[in-house]
Amino acid sequence: MSARLLRHRRAVVPVLIALALALFPAARAWALAPVPGGVPPRPSAPASPDPSLQEHSLASAPAPLDNPLKGFARFYWPGSDQNTGYPHSLTWSYFGLSEVMTDPADCSAYNWSILDNALDEIASYGNQAAVRFYLEYPGGSGSHPGNAIPHCFDGHVTYRTNTYWGTTSPDYDSPYLLDALGDFIAAFGDRYDGDPRIGFIHLGLIGLWGEWHTWPFDTDTADGYPNFMPTDAHATQILQAYDSAFDHTKLETRYPDSAGGAATNRDIGYHDDSFCYKEGSPLAGVTLPQSLGGAGYAQLQRALDAGAENKWITASMGGEVRPEIQSSAFASWPGGSGQVDDMKACIELEHTTWKINEQSQSYAPGDPNVAAAVRLMGYDLGVDDAYFTNTASGTTNVGVRISNRGVAPFYYPWTVTLGLRNAAGTVVKTFDTSWDLRTVMPLKIRAFPDWGVGPDPTYLDYGYPQYFQTGVNLSGVPSGGYQWVLRVKNPLEAVSANAKKLRFANAAQGADGWLALGRVTVGTGGGGDTTAPTAPTGLASPSRTATSVTLSWTASTDDTGVAGYRVLRGGTQVGTSATTSFTDTGLDPATSYTYTVKAYDAAGNASGASAPVTVVTLPSSTAGLVLDDFDGDPAYPSAARNDLGKWTGGNCFRNGGGSGAVSGGALSLSYDNCGWFGSDVNTDLSAYTYLVVRIKGAAGGEQAHFNLGLGGVTKVFGDYTLDGGGHPAVTTAYQDIKIPMSANGIDRASPGQLAMGFWYGGSSTITIDSLSFQ
Repeated sequence: MSARLLRHRRAVVPVLIALALALFPAARAWALAPVPGGVPPRPSAPASPDPSLQEHSLASAPAPLDNPLKGFARFYWPGSDQNTGYPHSLTWSYFGLSEVMTDPADCSAYNWSILDNALDEIASYGNQAAVRFYLEYPGGSGSHPGNAIPHCFDGHVTYRTNTYWGTTSPDYDSPYLLDALGDFIAAFGDRYDGDPRIGFIHLGLIGLWGEWHTWPFDTDTADGYPNFMPTDAHATQILQAYDSAFDHTKLETRYPDSAGGAATNRDIGYHDDSFCYKEGSPLAGVTLPQSLGGAGYAQLQRALDAGAENKWITASMGGEVRPEIQSSAFASWPGGSGQVDDMKACIELEHTTWKINEQSQSYAPGDPNVAAAVRLMGYDLGVDDAYFTNTASGTTNVGVRISNRGVAPFYYPWTVTLGLRNAAGTVVKTFDTSWDLRTVMPLKIRAFPDWGVGPDPTYLDYGYPQYFQTGVNLSGVPSGGYQWVLRVKNPLEAVSANAKKLRFANAAQGADGWLALGRVTVGTGGGGDTTAPTAPTGLASPSRTATSVTLSWTASTDDTGVAGYRVLRGGTQVGTSATTSFTDTGLDPATSYTYTVKAYDAAGNASGASAPVTVVTLPSSTAGLVLDDFDGDPAYPSAARNDLGKWTGGNCFRNGGGSGAVSGGALSLSYDNCGWFGSDVNTDLSAYTYLVVRIKGAAGGEQAHFNLGLGGVTKVFGDYTLDGGGHPAVTTAYQDIKIPMSANGIDRASPGQLAMGFWYGGSSTITIDSLSFQ
């Protein structure tokens, strides 16, 4: 079928695209200009809620791991179950160009059946596809050819042999090839732009695997290999053809400096297919920039050099977790080990949305490290509050405030729909809105050290909780009690009943996609709970570190019972709690933060704010004396030496043969009412003020399970007194607990041995990242 006859192709694809575009109109018109390098300016602050509406707070909860268009992508294997392994919503596949350009005599003839068949099968499992076309693939993929140069190129395009990889490499500067690829891209876009079955397209076509490199036959000809890559001008032709052909579907290219950086000012993202890997001797990262130990050719160093490190604001960041590290990529989360670089830094600084990760099929579904990484990737949307009158009729307003705690926006303008659900659970009326989720930017972004705004990691305020409001007409709705509900329509639902729903990080989120916002009475009658809880009192901070603040308060009361509490920092919600305490993490050292707390009930009625409390985090850790950082040198327990060269060891623990075990640069001590750990200090500590224990617990609250002895003082760990009068509280996240030694009676001149005993009836695991004095 020739390009001139594309209008006669099968009708099904245009219909699918029309359906999809009806669900996200004017996508191109919305597109923002790329943001230049350096600290990005914050978006404009959103509108404030209508004060005539009642505020209904929503409890937060972890978002699902298979939310659409983010997280991991598995490879497409025809005929196999596409949903095995770790939860995911994306499926990746390569396609050889010769599998579509099948006519040896006509380069303008295209047979799309191989792509359509794959997209249909992927969609049948509720997943969206990420795809790439290529011309040369060393050895082939097993189901796709190694040489995918269409035979219609024969006799028109010069072929070279990549002797290193054993591939045939066409002359990418050939005018015939460039014209044929331009026509293919135009036909590809004409047929598939906006197709709901496709989430992301890698530009491909150039180089090995379509990855826009031909190593070692590349621009570095000093190694004796000729250059097989196209000129920047010719590569730009390919890139421009894609940008012109696709207005809706998100595009990605390999490097920020591909085609001389031609993608920088276009709506094209980047695709790091060696994500968070370290190579060479000494090891250097190929994702993180040089300021964080990366190589000069690292992906983010290239982005910085091109002034394109903020490209994520408008374009997606995809790629592949380097295959060599996929099985262990998250074992040392949030950091890395060996050839795995600092994984959290990689995700936060690249603003990763999705990654190919075939070996995720072997990840344990309950692995907390993997779950934390997946939820951080891309968007992580939660509805903080809903705003509506508890009794309504005729025309009324409904609003929501949505926050994004991920690292990137949601990149598609999917339709957000309000609904009314009756007591039987049936949504009886719906209202499509004009709300655009693409405007909900991440609340915080991690600063590059190169920006010079603080030590790494420094987090900057960026997005806001975005407020949306719309008017709805309740005419025709029978009087009675309902729930306001909200959902986001995945356009893939027009194709597959199994399409995965976009779900919010809220406790009231349903698997069917509907999020309950709160109860409403339609009509003029009363009914329903409209009484808000009392405001919390006694808000205080019992403990703080350089990067966290722990809060506590006195419980509120309510006529039907308090459901939970919203914690606000500077007026912005940062979390919820079902108890009367909360720890806010990821803060900046030596910084003042002001908190308030609001209570809410099951009906969503919210109290007024508590009296504020202002807390100043402790200064950042300064260089001190490290007793042990458990980095494996000296090896624990075999060397029986700490970082001071003195004795250390343990017994009666459930792991490590009784001694505890070091993994990922931290000491894990698993105990069941038995365990002892000791590490000799025997060094004058008069120059130091604090014993610093960087620690986390498997369940939290382990501070009551063990004692700690040093310098003639032994106390249950939770009984030590911290600056400000608080006491240590072990949480499930690492924190630096700084115990002032003199204030607790510890003899700094003669500290003796640091010892810990676990004979207080507890059963859990604590992990100690380091022991030091500051």
